[in-house]
Parts: sequence; C-alpha cells; structure tokens
Amino acid sequence: MTKITFIGAGSTIFMRNIVGDALLTPALADSHFALMDIDTQRLAESESVARAMVRSVGTGATITTHTDRRAALEGADFVITAFQIGGYDPCTVTDFEIPKQYGLRQTIADTLGVGGIMRGLRTVPVLWDVAQDMMQLCPNATLLQYVNPMAINTWALAERFPTLKHVGLCHSVQNTVEELAHDLDLPKHEFRYKVAGVNHVAFFLKLEHRGRDLYPALRQGYAGGQLPKPPLLMPRCPNKVRYEVMEHLGYFCTESSEHLAEYVPWFIKDGRDDLIEQFSIPLDEYPTRCVEQVEDWKEQAKTLTDGRAVEVCRSHEFAADLMNAIVTNMPYTAYGNLPNTGQIPQLPLGAAVETPCLVDSNGVQPSVVTDIPPQLIALMRTQINVQELTVRALTDQNPEYIYHAAMMDPHTAAELDLRQIRNLVSDLLIAHADWLPGWCKPAKAA
Repeated sequence: MTKITFIGAGSTIFMRNIVGDALLTPALADSHFALMDIDTQRLAESESVARAMVRSVGTGATITTHTDRRAALEGADFVITAFQIGGYDPCTVTDFEIPKQYGLRQTIADTLGVGGIMRGLRTVPVLWDVAQDMMQLCPNATLLQYVNPMAINTWALAERFPTLKHVGLCHSVQNTVEELAHDLDLPKHEFRYKVAGVNHVAFFLKLEHRGRDLYPALRQGYAGGQLPKPPLLMPRCPNKVRYEVMEHLGYFCTESSEHLAEYVPWFIKDGRDDLIEQFSIPLDEYPTRCVEQVEDWKEQAKTLTDGRAVEVCRSHEFAADLMNAIVTNMPYTAYGNLPNTGQIPQLPLGAAVETPCLVDSNGVQPSVVTDIPPQLIALMRTQINVQELTVRALTDQNPEYIYHAAMMDPHTAAELDLRQIRNLVSDLLIAHADWLPGWCKPAKAA
C-alpha cells in the first residue's frame, strides 16, 4: 500500500482534487492517505470529504487524520504540501495594507515583491522542518511541493537538504493552455507546446495546433481587438497584461495577468491610473479572492460534509500522474520546478527553474532547454535576483539581504526610493514578528 501524506489537508478543495485524482488512478486507488493539519475543524471537514470520495469510488483506500506532523509522515512514500503560514488574516492582510501606506499597490503578493518575500520568510522554515522530519521518518519519499512562493521555496529546500527528493508543482501551464484554447476556439488536448523559465515567469517557446504555429493568430487577434476574450477561469481578471507583454517580448507568459502585472515595472505605476484601466489590472485581487473563497467554502461544506456521496472527477493537477509514474515506472512528462543543475544553462546554477520533466521509477528528471530568447532570460534574471537574496537571507540568517531583495524587486523599485523600501521592510518585519524566525530583526529606520 502506498502512503500519501498531505500536509495542509485543511485546504479541502485542493485536497479533494489531489486525493480524487489518486483514487481514480488504479496504482494509487488503494493508498493510505494520511491527512494532517493544525486546524482541527478544517481537518475534520477534509476527512469527511475524503471518506465520501472513497465510498463513491469504491476503492480500498484508507484515511487517517493527524495534527502531529511526524505521525503523519512516518513511512510515507509521497508527501504533498499545501499550506499558507499565517493565513489570510493576519499575514496576507498585513502584506497588502502596510505597503499601501507607502503607495505600493499589489494584486496577488504571493510570489515576488515585498509580499512574496515576506511569505517566503514565513514559509521556508516550516518547509525545512517538514524536510527534516522526512529525512528521519521517510527518507526515500518524494515531496510534491505546492506552496508559494514556489521558486523561493524550491531553491531554499535544495540549499538546506540537497539529498531530498522534491519537486515544485504548479498549475499555471495547464491554466494557460485552457485560456488560450478558449481564446482561439480550439481543443486544448490538441495543443503541443514547450515551456521553460522560472515559476510564474516561464514562457511558451513553442505553441502549436496540429503542427500550426499559433503565435500569428494570437498576435493578429490582439492587434485587431478580438483577443483576449472575456476570461474563462477568473472573470474579474482579463488577460490583457500577458497579451501586451507578448506583443513586445514575443512570447506568452505562463502566469495570469493579475500575477504578471506585479512582477514587472510597466503596469502598476503611481499617477498612471490609465494603465490600471487600460489593462484591467485587479488591484487587491488576492484579498478579495480569499474572502470569496471562505464564503464559497462555507456553502460547499454544507453539501460536501453531510455524509452524501461526493462526485470524483479528474483535475488537471500533475500530482497523481507523477506519483503513478514513479510507482509503476510508466513514463510521464510534467512541468516541474527544480534547482538548476544545467537544465537551463542560460540561468544561474542553483536557481529554481521550471522545465518539462520525465518522471518514472527513477524520479523526476528535468529536460534541458537551451533556446530561450535573450529578452526572456533578461526578465527571468530580474525575478531570480529577488529570489536569490531572499534565499540567502534565510540560509545565512542575515536580515540585510531581506532589504536588498526588496530593493531589487522590479515593481517595488519602480515605485519607491531606497529609504522608503528600507522603512517599508522594517515595518513588515515588525508586523510579522510572531510569524518569522527570530533573526529577522528590523534595521533602524532610514
């Protein structure tokens, strides 16, 4: 019996997707699912949903629940992480409200920028604790890491635990294919593509349908105003930023426009509300989304946790297919985030990069991509600068690198001067003190 441990199982909808996919995969259908969370109410809700799925599918899977992480990890074959340290309230609220006091506006704040830096400082120590427990309790297990900021987390895990089997997984590639298929009125399963870069700032280097290059249609549709269409996945978040970046840099980015807008210095600018309007940039989108998701879950919980059968459908997450490939030695290709050991030779070694990966019983093996255009590499380096300095802060326990990371962030640097950035970071470190390592001491105000 394969043991799959889910750390952060109180994320019920995501747990439902991953466990449901596994239950529909013959080699994983009879697995032991160890669900772990510190929130006992959410854990109980997830347990109810998981047991209902097992009944619906009719497999021999077993479910156990744990508030003790080590108990959940004992003997695991796979470990899945999906948690948010500090939650929406207070930490996400803080990551948005304090920067606003300096005139720094954000959309998602979970990957780059001051919000991504702070989330990384809160998250990496917990992931290191998980990895330390894995080294002791399940040293051969593979960690499937779904937590943001993905690149910072992946890089930091590899720095501290070089022998840990792990991969960072995201759904931005799948989501983008779905959106592009919607825009072009084509079946998504007929697309052929190659993607590479850093998480959330990777690009479609090849995008074809039945051998036909789709970029001319995307460019023509954008130039003529027919594209992007009203969005399929996030109605409040049209894809105008990604099309505009494609227009100037030549390629389509994997992450949504609301994310990409805050990774670059070109769209959210003081005194340029015309840009916010022209490109339909949803400021404060993530806090709004969090509130909506909480309310939506309250409604779903009434029907999902009342003991009735739960419909189990395939999601587009990579996790189950990846685990199946390792268990059965049936090759599978997934987009994974791993330390750069040469798979993208144009980017620094050690940086977390996203490429196609072959998965089989040998584990997750990245393919080499050597043909990324120089303008895309230049943009990726601006992201890596922030990620590297945040990782250096964590590994060296040097708070000064936190300030440097914020100073190098493209959006923050375009809006604030050096003294403003230093004071903003100090304010965030003070506000987050209960959630950060003890060495994260604020510097004197500038």
